[in-house]
Amino acid sequence: MAPNDSAQATDEARDLGAGRRKAARYLVPVGVAGVAAATIGLVPALAASGDPSLPKISAQQLIEKMAASDTQQLSGTMKITTDLGLPGLGSLGSFAPKGGGSDKSASPDAKLTELASGTHTLRVAADGPDRQKVSILEDAAEYSLIHNGNDVWAYDSGSNQVFHSKKSAADAAEGHGGKTPDAGLPTTPKALADEFLKNVDPTTAVSVDGTSQVAGRDAYQLLVKPKQSGSTIGSVRIAVDAKTGVPLKFTLSPSAGGKAVVDAGFTKVDFSKPSADTFKFSPPKGAKVTEDDGKQKQTSLPEQSLPGGLGNFGDAKNTKNTKVIGNGWTAIAELDTGGKGMPKADDSKGGGDAQKFLDSLGDKVSGKFGTGTVFKTRLVNALITDNGKVYVGAVTKDALVDAANSAK
Repeated sequence: MAPNDSAQATDEARDLGAGRRKAARYLVPVGVAGVAAATIGLVPALAASGDPSLPKISAQQLIEKMAASDTQQLSGTMKITTDLGLPGLGSLGSFAPKGGGSDKSASPDAKLTELASGTHTLRVAADGPDRQKVSILEDAAEYSLIHNGNDVWAYDSGSNQVFHSKKSAADAAEGHGGKTPDAGLPTTPKALADEFLKNVDPTTAVSVDGTSQVAGRDAYQLLVKPKQSGSTIGSVRIAVDAKTGVPLKFTLSPSAGGKAVVDAGFTKVDFSKPSADTFKFSPPKGAKVTEDDGKQKQTSLPEQSLPGGLGNFGDAKNTKNTKVIGNGWTAIAELDTGGKGMPKADDSKGGGDAQKFLDSLGDKVSGKFGTGTVFKTRLVNALITDNGKVYVGAVTKDALVDAANSAK
């Protein structure tokens, strides 16, 4: 039998936050400037060959093992599957974005919506904080992001377009909220795990739920679950490499059941030093090169880029005109827009398809608060009232309505 620690550690949970903060310093730096969401969830659907027999370990000990890891070098192949339950782009009609064409940009931001749904395969490599590479493999093309010293390159082989940014560490930090571009980017299972573990508190049950094999490596399974009812999150499962302490797989399952909302992990991984040639890049002949002029500054922090907007929700308490109702996994952010609810698209200006898309996401609701619309994903839901209030959280529709009814 695989070792199992089913004790749901309320007492351990009090210490896990401190362990998480320590863990931040060993995040394998696969981040590339400006690609937080573009590479979110590096990876995996793996083949397990039986649960390995490993020494018994507690949840607290496993968190400490993660925090003590100093892994800085790796290479491997990863997969990410994201299913937020959003309608396909076909439902947008003429409002749907058009792919291809000469205006296609190699800027990392152009890849964000593509990785927000479906399954994607990536190749990654890292050699400390100054050299990383992420390649998104497509059917007939490849998109690569390379960070080498002060240079950040993005290349789209399909359009033969290149994006280049060259900044000093000080300049990069200034343009990224005081952080360097590769600080805190949720690009690996570790970074995704870090976002959730930092919020561990007495409303959270944490345990070691057996073992597994990921990418041919023995791993412990850390299980994180809300004790409260009403959250859309059922559990977060993190496969932690038994030898290095590096998270190899991250799976977020919804409380409503069904397949995972986010399943990210390695299919192959090697912790040896990658070749220096891995991080070298020169624009191919005939490629169109766009230089970053430094005029566009990042308006949000990299760690706000969790799937479904969960990262932004986590920082909602720092937003002006916002207050937080409740705590833990069922916390709800209340925002006063000062407006009149959701604006209607103007049919005369081609907004009909956009309105149909918005309507397909929402459910009309009413209560003591008045009337409004709940917009749903499988992870984060939002109630927008007709009087301009917004309630958002990783909670059910009923929880949002109850919050709006009880709000003062």
